[in-house]
Amino acid sequence: MTAKTLVAAASLAMTLHFGVTNALAAEAARLVPGDTPPPSLGTNLDGDDVGTGRYAGKVLVVTFWASWCAPCRKELPMLEGIQQAAGKDKVQVVAINIEDRDVYRKLARRLNSLTLSLNHDTGKKSSEAYGVHGIPHLVLIGRDGKVIAVHRGYSEESIDSIIAEINRALAAGNT
Repeated sequence: MTAKTLVAAASLAMTLHFGVTNALAAEAARLVPGDTPPPSLGTNLDGDDVGTGRYAGKVLVVTFWASWCAPCRKELPMLEGIQQAAGKDKVQVVAINIEDRDVYRKLARRLNSLTLSLNHDTGKKSSEAYGVHGIPHLVLIGRDGKVIAVHRGYSEESIDSIIAEINRALAAGNT
């Protein structure tokens, strides 16, 4: 084998290795109902890390969003309404913005009337941990700390069924 062939073979081996490693990491991050969710919920406006443990015993709605995502923008006020109707002692919505930190800061300040938690996906840690490959992406976590449902790439038409799932999760906690 020539040196050029060896370099090409080594390059191909590394590409295959990292491709398989990345595929395995993506598969490992694919949440399904019954899983324990990753603890990272990004950082808040003050730069503090936010974890799922902060909301133990509540129904937790984790949604990944961006200002350019029309379904995301429509769901935030709806999720805010559910949180307010149920009470923050029963349900918490955490909206994790995937945009640049400066864009997030402007949006968070503009949306400061919302009571849901507006966080930032610093270093893409949360989106990687939650297996986010597109938005909108929503994970519903029950009071027991287990994933109830994962919605990837849903449309506006799906929001009513997601709201129904949240209501069922709230009702399940009252039995």
